[in-house]
Amino acid sequence: MAKTTGWLEGFNGRLAFAIAASALGSSFQHGYNTGVLNNPQKVIEKWINVTLTDRSEGLVPSQESVTLVFSIMVAIFCVGGMIGGAITGFVAERFGRKGGLLLNNVLVLFAVISMSSAKAAASFELVILGRFLIGINSGLNAGLSPMYLAEISPVNLRGAVGTVYQLVITISILIAQVVSLRSILGTNDHWPTLLALTIIPAIFQIATLPFCPESPKYLLLSKGRELEAQKALSWFRGTLTVHEEMDGMRAEYDAMKLVPKVTVRELITNNALRIPLIISMTIMVAQQLSGINAVMFFSSEIFKMAGLNDENSTYATLTIGGVNVLMTIVSLFLVEKAGRKTLLLIGFAGMAVDTALLTISMLFADKSRAFGIICVILVVIYVIMFASGPGSIPWFLVSELFSQTARPTASALAVCINWTANFLVGLAFLPLANLMGPYVFIIFVVLQTLFLLFIYKKVPETKNKTLEEISIMFRQQSYQ
Repeated sequence: MAKTTGWLEGFNGRLAFAIAASALGSSFQHGYNTGVLNNPQKVIEKWINVTLTDRSEGLVPSQESVTLVFSIMVAIFCVGGMIGGAITGFVAERFGRKGGLLLNNVLVLFAVISMSSAKAAASFELVILGRFLIGINSGLNAGLSPMYLAEISPVNLRGAVGTVYQLVITISILIAQVVSLRSILGTNDHWPTLLALTIIPAIFQIATLPFCPESPKYLLLSKGRELEAQKALSWFRGTLTVHEEMDGMRAEYDAMKLVPKVTVRELITNNALRIPLIISMTIMVAQQLSGINAVMFFSSEIFKMAGLNDENSTYATLTIGGVNVLMTIVSLFLVEKAGRKTLLLIGFAGMAVDTALLTISMLFADKSRAFGIICVILVVIYVIMFASGPGSIPWFLVSELFSQTARPTASALAVCINWTANFLVGLAFLPLANLMGPYVFIIFVVLQTLFLLFIYKKVPETKNKTLEEISIMFRQQSYQ
């Protein structure tokens, strides 16, 4: 059994610095670029219209053409994310977790040059290219950063530290929503600056992450550099007495020598690996198909349906962003107390009930002000349920379910499927909403219920278990 330890045992200034250096510079890109085009949509569409008109020598384009260009700008971010996710395994093993994160900032530089010069060059293609590059960057970050965080954390803090990735995403989405307001940078003149701000977290990471060591597990298990691994581990723990943890890593290293490098085929054909792979990929799909992006992307529309005017619905959306941040902070503390499985069950059960009530309320929202207010309250409760577990746990659960040999390949597949699901929701929700109206949320109620049953039946509790104990648990399951 794993040794029970104090909740904050192993936490120190150096570990906090490494968490900030790796998470702030990486997940900020993911969150900021998810939310940045939401508020200035009308301003950017107007610019696209003018650009297309100039190119066709005065022939005004149809609204459908303008909407299509803007939709490609939004969706191409997820396409980049899929590619970034797919190459995570290669980058993690070739350049290391820390090395991969640092190298990844090159994509941010090219993306920012592209997006910030688009208006001057009268080329919306440059925005699309920049969004594609920042998407690849974000997809890579979504695999590399949780992997690095999981490998540098003490067992008793692994869940809390893993939650930091989602916390920074929620903070950066909120920042994107605030700075993109028309009263700040969401204007005709300043939207290129708005897109270029994404360079700031990249500069922060380049300035801080080189002072942190590479993941000790990567150094020992992937590179066989025992002395460097021990030095790195001592740095993260703030003490030289790391013999017990090093012994555990050496045992894993010895066991690894007997096992060939895990390929995608091995992940699918080996029962002991296939079970955690199915769990990881299902949880990643569950996070996206829970409907969170539909609620977040279209919260302003939901509030307008609920009777709020344009300005009030924008501020209500900002409030939702604030609630998301606050509840993710709460989940950071809860995840090591309540456990992963418990928070996932509570989150999905709460969302299923809440989304069913939201569907009913939205049917009456245009007839009754009271139902409009209930809609707003239900959206807030929905975000609380999502942020309490389903928002953060999938990102680090993948790293917990696999040993060192399988982790990069499994993370690549899981992150790629997450971005694919994200892309499909973004693509399908608006046409379905136009076709079905409020009834569209019934689809999410059904999906949330199915995911709830899957979590109850299949997802193990990994709280306070070492990665080796989790691997043994799946090996035993595969022979039953």
